[in-house]
Amino acid sequence: MTHVRRFDHVGLTVSDLEVATAFFVSLGLEVEGTGSVQGEFVETVCAVPGAHCEIAMLRPPDGGCRLELSSFVTPGHQPGSPTALATELGLRNVSFEVDDLDAVLAELAADGYGLVGGVGDYEGSVRMAYVRGPDGIVVSLFEQTGASGS
Repeated sequence: MTHVRRFDHVGLTVSDLEVATAFFVSLGLEVEGTGSVQGEFVETVCAVPGAHCEIAMLRPPDGGCRLELSSFVTPGHQPGSPTALATELGLRNVSFEVDDLDAVLAELAADGYGLVGGVGDYEGSVRMAYVRGPDGIVVSLFEQTGASGS
């Protein structure tokens, strides 16, 4: 039996909604909408009494899976592992295909966002790097480089 109809979005909790939104917009995502959620609905879903959060919904240029950024006004956010590695359980990374990996990495470095490791090359067909974004979020960026990616 199939229950899932489509992949709608991935949600990330961030400490500063403006900074995180700007980071993902700089990668090319577009703000689809923003809002505020509080009251019984969010308290029930999140199991957090008194929950009030600000949300930005972002979409990629191709209209694919969206990215929801949430920042809690109340209660205050709980810090995660800002230096988490790929072996830590939970959401490992958010991944985006880019046209020019080196240019994106240079722009992010200029904004203070560094590589987790290095730039990897997989059999001459894909180049990939992990960047640590706002709040330690690991963002996987890759470009197709070989004939199979054309």
